[in-house]
Amino acid sequence: MSGGGLLVAGTTSDAGKSVVTAGICRWLVRQGVKVAPFKAQNMSLNSFVTREGAEIGRAQAMQAQACRIEPTALMNPVLLKPGSDRTSQVVLMGKPVGEMSARGYHGGRQEALLGTVLDCLAELRGTYDAVICEGAGSPAEINLRRTDIVNMGIARNAQLPVLVVGDIDRGGVFASFFGTVALLSPEDQAFVAGFLVNKFRGDVSLLEPGLDMLHGLTGRRTYGVLPFRHGLGIDEEDGLRISLRGTVRESNTAPPVGEDVLRVAVCAIPLMSNFTDVDALAAEPGVVVRFVDRPEELSDADLVVIPGTRGTVKALEWLRERGLADALVRRAAEQRPVLGICGGFQILGEHIDDEVESRQGSVEGLGVLPLRVRFAREKTLTRPVGEALGEPVEGYEIHHGVAQLTGGDRFISDDNGHSLDGCRVGQTWGTHWHGSLESDGFRRAFLREVAAAAGRRFVPAPDTSFAALREEQLDRLGDLIEQHADTDALWRLIESGAPQGLPFIPPGAPA
Repeated sequence: MSGGGLLVAGTTSDAGKSVVTAGICRWLVRQGVKVAPFKAQNMSLNSFVTREGAEIGRAQAMQAQACRIEPTALMNPVLLKPGSDRTSQVVLMGKPVGEMSARGYHGGRQEALLGTVLDCLAELRGTYDAVICEGAGSPAEINLRRTDIVNMGIARNAQLPVLVVGDIDRGGVFASFFGTVALLSPEDQAFVAGFLVNKFRGDVSLLEPGLDMLHGLTGRRTYGVLPFRHGLGIDEEDGLRISLRGTVRESNTAPPVGEDVLRVAVCAIPLMSNFTDVDALAAEPGVVVRFVDRPEELSDADLVVIPGTRGTVKALEWLRERGLADALVRRAAEQRPVLGICGGFQILGEHIDDEVESRQGSVEGLGVLPLRVRFAREKTLTRPVGEALGEPVEGYEIHHGVAQLTGGDRFISDDNGHSLDGCRVGQTWGTHWHGSLESDGFRRAFLREVAAAAGRRFVPAPDTSFAALREEQLDRLGDLIEQHADTDALWRLIESGAPQGLPFIPPGAPA
């Protein structure tokens, strides 16, 4: 017997689908429901590695955490990782299968993946009481409907009721709700059960007449009005939002433990990936994190981070064009702390040989760490554990670049003291491990090193738990659903599907 299901769609990208999906998942699991998340196709540079070595979107990994289960490739069978405005790497069931243009993907490949996507969803529904699915973009993207496998395409094939989320803070939410339904075919409209308003500020009673009129116009009810809350993103798909920092700044009002704060500047390089790595730094009281794109913005930073990127060579060119490369080299020579993560680590090396990602062949790096990088066609996807600075550390690796170290101190080792990863020369650090700063002991030890080198009287808080802060955030999402949505009606949708007899709203999809 298949479990229940729901598709959370949105009037636009960034309407709040990921947050609402996670919130529903956390609400359900607190009711004793065995629940899993699902997103058929995700486009994101923020990804994660599962225990079995599969690459999926970080939002789905966080939604799995909301469900209190381990993420698997079934939860995000198709991941698209943009490499330019026109092409993306296609990751299928957690493994890269090639680069494709948008036209090539939507011209046939996407539709061919529908069977795989439906098989994954069916397997999850056979295992869990409920599967909460997240759509992508808007279901009313009429130019892409024929090949759609993530919005109405999957809703109709899997007989899923659809809840449409709209961000009222952007304005125009009523028109967006109505227009979303009215641009769908009669067959698609039959699965759109109703709406959920997100990010509302003010008195809900002032909104209610509009919701009543929307019901009258569409025959569909609104299942809840979620109030505006700062910092409720969960490992955003793209953009420059720091998903946890806002939440931490709201919930953790403790002042710095030491006399000084630490200022962290993150280079906003092109095709930046897994920028969530710096969330753990922002979780520390007294650590201020900001993104920068000019060399003068590095001058007062105690630590500069070069994050991961889907385009190492392109990011290196950007750093040089902006004058940031010279500033970073000077900074390293002055023994001022710099940390490179994954692609940022590769940029700090002496030489890059890339016939895979950029296909530019031999490229000189910044030359501040003694390593040479060769891009392999096979992607490294692992979840390593080790020890660094006397503390346990774990992370995950997602990269084509293979580093050959010719010197420096390797600062991450296994239990037997054998080197695993990382390179340090003075106060310049590099590692391929994403997520290492989420290891509380290692993060505190690293920040003590940074503070000493920067001459700051900064002291890490002794009790900051990044995992506990994540749980707090997910509980806040669950609270939003429990307190501001009609949960009885939501459960009926999940269990029984869309109401029968929903009216057709003209004009419908163009013929």
